[in-house]
Amino acid sequence: MSKKDKVKKTPKQKFKVFLKVLLIIILILAVLSGIMACVSVVGNKSNGNFISTLETVSYENQLEPVKDDKGFYTFTTDNNFKVVQLTDVHIGGGFMSTQKDSMAINAVAAMLSAEKPDLVVVTGDIAYPVPFQAGTFNNKSSASLFADLMEKLGVYWVPVFGNHDTEAYSYFSRKQISDFYSQDKYAHCLFQAGSEDVDGYGNQIINIKNSKGEITQSLVMLDSHSYVDGDYLGIMWKYDTIHENQVKWYEDTLNELKADNNNIMPKSLAFFHIAIPEYKEAWDEYKANNFADTDNVKYVYGTAAEKEYSVYTSEHNYGFFDKVQELGSTQGMFCGHDHLNNFSINYKGVRLSYGYSIDYLAYTGIMKFGLQRGCTVIDIAPDGSFNSHLENYYQDKYAAAKEKEQVELKGNYYSEMDK
Repeated sequence: MSKKDKVKKTPKQKFKVFLKVLLIIILILAVLSGIMACVSVVGNKSNGNFISTLETVSYENQLEPVKDDKGFYTFTTDNNFKVVQLTDVHIGGGFMSTQKDSMAINAVAAMLSAEKPDLVVVTGDIAYPVPFQAGTFNNKSSASLFADLMEKLGVYWVPVFGNHDTEAYSYFSRKQISDFYSQDKYAHCLFQAGSEDVDGYGNQIINIKNSKGEITQSLVMLDSHSYVDGDYLGIMWKYDTIHENQVKWYEDTLNELKADNNNIMPKSLAFFHIAIPEYKEAWDEYKANNFADTDNVKYVYGTAAEKEYSVYTSEHNYGFFDKVQELGSTQGMFCGHDHLNNFSINYKGVRLSYGYSIDYLAYTGIMKFGLQRGCTVIDIAPDGSFNSHLENYYQDKYAAAKEKEQVELKGNYYSEMDK
């Protein structure tokens, strides 16, 4: 046999070569991860320093919640109660998102400083640890920046989990982020993980009572989870929804509150991230009727500006809306997730609303567009009735600590991005 003839490798030799290649790849990834982490620390420190320069929100008489004997956080007032809904803040927390994270922090601080809400509800996606956009897998970095921001502002707030807050590839799980938000150092965060017997984290209720001890409004937080049907990374947009045992928890808890409220079912509002299927049913009916009211649908404000005026929701439905109608407690619902949808419509007697988003990062080029960016203000009257309206960020009344970015306040995001 010629010396030039190749010696055929044995399976054992091939395995050794495979191991060497694998180890080299792991080493390269480890080095890259280390570099990403170091650069991210610098960027997050910069944003942390910016947060430290912000002023605490000035209140004349800030309401302070207390825990009642059943463990519910409770605000007491005989006056109007103001809730600000923020959604899809999308802080990346990595070296690739430092500038956009700063913009998001700037926007949140400016709006809350002007609105001076009694409570802020963040309906999901505080974090966006998608590595090719944020430059990190570390979702706790984003959570930390936002929690530090809210503590510096001195505003009471509660987060609801979104699909991006704890991705399958993120460093930290929902339980770990729940534990993080529950730390004593975040005195203004009213997050409670909820019962271990109920799916998800953060299923909780915050009550508003008058001086007589009567519940005038119950604010219901629900985890709408992330992805289902094998879509572990969310690339097929197969979204989850509120589960059956959460619907049971919702019913049982409201009935418990009713029993403690002179047998009067309290009025309530619900907050979650991913729209329940009835949002799509309602909007599709409105759209099919040439964007005019029907017997079931009454338009209030806003629009659906996602592609083809779409609503992205789950293919599953575990009866939450049906239970809402049966109990007659929940007057309205507020969600996020679809960054360009901000409509509010009455559907079969229940107000279904999207909030303005903050997002500078997730949608490609979204930082250049501003029609969809802002907050939702919800005013709750002493009798439990409510009104809500949208507030765009790009108003003079929202004086930002840093100069606001230049944005397009005309046109449509998708039509512009398709050019």
